[in-house]
Amino acid sequence: MGTIYKALICSSLFCTSASSFGSHNITCHPHTRTMNESNNCSVTDIEVNRHVRLTEFALYIIIFSFGSIFNALALWVFFCKIKKWTETRVYTINLIFADCFIICILPFMAYLIWNKSVRDELCQFIEAMYFINMVVSIYVVSFISIDRYIAIKYPLKARTCRSPSKAALLCGLLWVSVIIGATLRFQKRHATFCFEKDATIPIAQTLLSTFFVFSLPLATLTFCSIEIIRKLKRQLKTNSMEEKLIQKALYIIYTNLIVFLICFLPAYLGVLFRFIMEYVGTSCFLRQVMMDFFALTRCIATSNCCLDSVCYYFVTKEFQEAILLPKSSTDKTNQTQSLQINTC
Repeated sequence: MGTIYKALICSSLFCTSASSFGSHNITCHPHTRTMNESNNCSVTDIEVNRHVRLTEFALYIIIFSFGSIFNALALWVFFCKIKKWTETRVYTINLIFADCFIICILPFMAYLIWNKSVRDELCQFIEAMYFINMVVSIYVVSFISIDRYIAIKYPLKARTCRSPSKAALLCGLLWVSVIIGATLRFQKRHATFCFEKDATIPIAQTLLSTFFVFSLPLATLTFCSIEIIRKLKRQLKTNSMEEKLIQKALYIIYTNLIVFLICFLPAYLGVLFRFIMEYVGTSCFLRQVMMDFFALTRCIATSNCCLDSVCYYFVTKEFQEAILLPKSSTDKTNQTQSLQINTC
């Protein structure tokens, strides 16, 4: 059955699709019908399985629907209900804006992929917007983890090196640098179809980009999270009066790290597997499997713009104060300010 399936795949003349960080092209010739010949399939684009594609767009509809509601409510709360500007509010608002931009372009992105649109000006704009806001979202999450690490690990130094204005400056520099980098990257990008992998980019350059887009933020988030957890657990042993607050802080740290890994680790592993497959060579069947995998991992990565909202709804201290806590509770919150753990 597997041999027949491979032969059927390699009997097509031309297929295309997009992956989570691009896509492959696989040219399958009609005479390559045996198992050995199908293993020597040349590189072009395999078409994503129809059932996988339908699942992908069903997930996009869910992400768009819930993401629109959650992020709209988040904007209303952080602009209308929370009056005090803190580092957390600055970072969270930048994260919300990045997520909102992804939500806005999601219908156009789905349309372009579904119709296998050529890479025209609209496609280039959507590609750039998707890349810019995904990278900004990832880095803002890492900035939050660094800010949280400094506040808990070095509370005295935090008073001098942390401020809303410094957080705003850091986010501004992030937006400018990512926009410039994306503009230069997509101007030199050569691809026929929208969200298609550029085969002319050297592997070393792609690996370097992957390092800065994912590996570095992941290492930063993991290190800061582990150090914060160790610090809080030591406090838990010596300060039983604040046990509930510390337990809540630990829960938030674990949640942030898990959400990040669930959203981005599959796509990252997919990129690594793709490089291995390109280096050693593989069959059309395995390329088909990888294309299906890429389509789903792109969906999972995009769901971060929805999961971010859930994260700061349920674990952000300021958000809960704005909605649930009465004004008389401000004295109590001031007493626990030293253990403030904020958004994901």
